[in-house]
Amino acid sequence: MTSPEGRIAALLARPSLSRLLEALNGEGEETRIVGGAVRDALLGEPIGDVDLATTALPEETMRRGRLAGFKAVPTGIEHGTVTLVADGVACEVTTLREDVETDGRRATVRFGRDFVADARRRDFTVNALSLDRAGVVHDPCGGLPDLAARRIRFIGDAATRIREDYLRILRFFRFHARYGAGPPDADGVRACIAGRGGLTGLSRERVRAELMKLLVAAGAAPVLRTMAEAGLLMPMIGRVPHLARFEAVTEGGGEGVFPAFRLAALAVGVREDALRLREELRLSNDEFDRIERIVLALEGLSGRGSPATLAQLRHLAHRVGQDAVAAGLVLLAGRGAESVERTQAMIAALGRTPPFQPTGRDVIARGIPAGPAIGRVLEAARHAWVEAGAPDDAQAQLRLLEDAIAQGVRIEMPPSTTPT
Repeated sequence: MTSPEGRIAALLARPSLSRLLEALNGEGEETRIVGGAVRDALLGEPIGDVDLATTALPEETMRRGRLAGFKAVPTGIEHGTVTLVADGVACEVTTLREDVETDGRRATVRFGRDFVADARRRDFTVNALSLDRAGVVHDPCGGLPDLAARRIRFIGDAATRIREDYLRILRFFRFHARYGAGPPDADGVRACIAGRGGLTGLSRERVRAELMKLLVAAGAAPVLRTMAEAGLLMPMIGRVPHLARFEAVTEGGGEGVFPAFRLAALAVGVREDALRLREELRLSNDEFDRIERIVLALEGLSGRGSPATLAQLRHLAHRVGQDAVAAGLVLLAGRGAESVERTQAMIAALGRTPPFQPTGRDVIARGIPAGPAIGRVLEAARHAWVEAGAPDDAQAQLRLLEDAIAQGVRIEMPPSTTPT
């Protein structure tokens, strides 16, 4: 594995970034890489966006960027931020700042020239590191030892940092779930509990964004349990969390899971839960649709005296989607090895279901006029196809379609094979 020094050197050697630092440094101004890019380079984590902080005022930053061939976009110029773009790579560059006044949601700032003062207004020590053009890492807040210990710690007085922006409560737990080891910093937890009332004043969109990132972090399960014990979780999701279920579905580790599935695992039992979350967290239409389908799958799978048959799973998948049924099976699986193995086998079998190929054109070609009858014939044929074992052969599927037409289009589905 590359050393921290090697990773820092590789970051500074990026062509567009190197060219930008050359343009923005000198003639009385200094620009450094700040925040997450420095932290992640030292840890060997994938580096996302690269942010820069500079002593130059925004107008001077844009002037220098344009002279160096960058496109300058005043994305947040009133707060000192401009975006410089070249070769498809964008960097946000922000003039150093000092807080004048804060109200727990936003801050009034003035521009400054002191990197230490700028660092001290940030949230956590590991986010206050900066890297200059010469490759020197500056650590005015003790972030390097915290990084080595995998410890997320507020800069200075935790309660003061939280009062500046109450979203830092969620960020504290999210960063610990992503980067931390062991229990969260005790002083930080106490300050979060003391300041939890401030969460109610935050926009629901900001709360949702932080929560969704937390849910897919590798260490989310133990962190959510800590939050629940501290009384911080239930007010956000509006119900007692399904902690054991969440832990069961996250035991495999990794972050490649849809946040909506993790949210459903934690906070959804019935459709009313999904509706409440849509309102309380301002879920996107796609997120709500995923969660609602999972709820419908849970309803179709629950309350059975015996496990659902493959045919019943296929019927349910047609109604709510194969992914939702798979998610429902996982949520109901429990933690035993036998149960997990059986669930995986059912999901695999469901995933091997071939497509049902007949369309409305096939129905019309067989003498049924356009109209509602088309859908009823297709539905009846699809139902018969599932009951027949979902044959892949196109001709066999068409014969089932013809049988449905011959029996009449108002076929009633047998209740014994329709998931409830």
